[in-house]
Amino acid sequence: MKYYSRKDIQKELIKLAANREISVMYGNKFGKRPDILEYENDVIEFVKNGATSFHASEERWKNPLLLKPGMSKKQLDSLRTGFDCILDVDSKFLEFSRVAAKLIIDVLKFYDIKSFSIKFSGNKGFHIGIPFEVFPKEINNQKINLFFPEGTKLIINYVRDIIKEDLKNEILNLSSLQEISKAFNKPQKDFIKNKKFDPFSVVDIDYMLISTRHMFRMPYSYHEKSNLISIPINPKEIKTFKLSKAKIKNIKADITFLDTSKVKYPEADHLLQQAIAFTLETKKKELKKHKKETYASHKGMINKDFFPPCILKILKGLKEDGRKRSVFILINFLKQMGWDFKKIQDLLLKWNKKNYEPLRESYIISQINWHKKQHQSILPPNCNNEMYYASIAVCNPDNWCKKIKNPVNYTNKKLFVLKENQSKKPKKKTI
Repeated sequence: MKYYSRKDIQKELIKLAANREISVMYGNKFGKRPDILEYENDVIEFVKNGATSFHASEERWKNPLLLKPGMSKKQLDSLRTGFDCILDVDSKFLEFSRVAAKLIIDVLKFYDIKSFSIKFSGNKGFHIGIPFEVFPKEINNQKINLFFPEGTKLIINYVRDIIKEDLKNEILNLSSLQEISKAFNKPQKDFIKNKKFDPFSVVDIDYMLISTRHMFRMPYSYHEKSNLISIPINPKEIKTFKLSKAKIKNIKADITFLDTSKVKYPEADHLLQQAIAFTLETKKKELKKHKKETYASHKGMINKDFFPPCILKILKGLKEDGRKRSVFILINFLKQMGWDFKKIQDLLLKWNKKNYEPLRESYIISQINWHKKQHQSILPPNCNNEMYYASIAVCNPDNWCKKIKNPVNYTNKKLFVLKENQSKKPKKKTI
């Protein structure tokens, strides 16, 4: 009662509760759904009736009170105005959760997402939140508010794949497989998948459980099992965070979870597009239903004569903004063209000097180094992605462009036609 009577705590709860379905926990059971929090005084009224913690939906609604069990997807879509992507990192041990959370933060920073939030879950994990405002308004001609839970699942699945190898190595640096087996009181085989240690057997970032009306513990809310508070923290403090900071007597309500006040553009467009591309490529490999198209990296290094107009225009240097997006495009494109990382870095550093205002060289080098650590091969964004080529004024299509969906496909088709023409040339007769 004393804790929830604090005005600063009430304000943070009400701030997040706007347009969300709320569920209140009374000790060990949840109250009615749907419910809402509108006023600061609502918090204390719930507590007077025995409330111990507050939980909010990832989705935002026109009117949460109109929600009811058994609603169709169409009905839910008509009520949903948006959603936040919450990556729930959980483990039996905080140190393992800490490692995973740090790697996820590194991924978000790589994709130039600045408006993410992180909070201690209240027990042994962390919640990393990507607010709805950083997503594009549409994706593949679909309004983004309709892209739930699919969008969140795609992102989490993609991020899991990116961090998997580093997470495995860092966990095994902290503890041996034998020590992990003993700590979890499980046989070692339970931590092995495809003959390798599976880091997600000790740290859970589960995307399969995400569904409509999915909830998470609200920031500054009490955790019944640990007697700690789920507090937002500065991402820079993830390495040094201590549980003592989450004790009720030490709580300072000085960080807002899912703060959108500084969002200026759809920062998460890169990440979402790549998550979609990754999912499509994975499905193609698994199902093998579609006609095989040559998107694999070339064995030899393809020269600029076969590059599409957009790539050539980027390489001339940019007169306006779009430099970071161009770095992203060029690295992924040149990898597919068979260029090694040294040649890519040399080209990017020379290209950078042509721009109206060069990026820091350390930024380019850090992007190259990050790509070196990735094991999956990802295409550059598709041509119809307006956040890239059109918005940075490099889309200058020729006759070939009408037949392709991705810059890599442009080069592949050109090379294919060249080989076809060469094979049709009459061979010289020999005497």
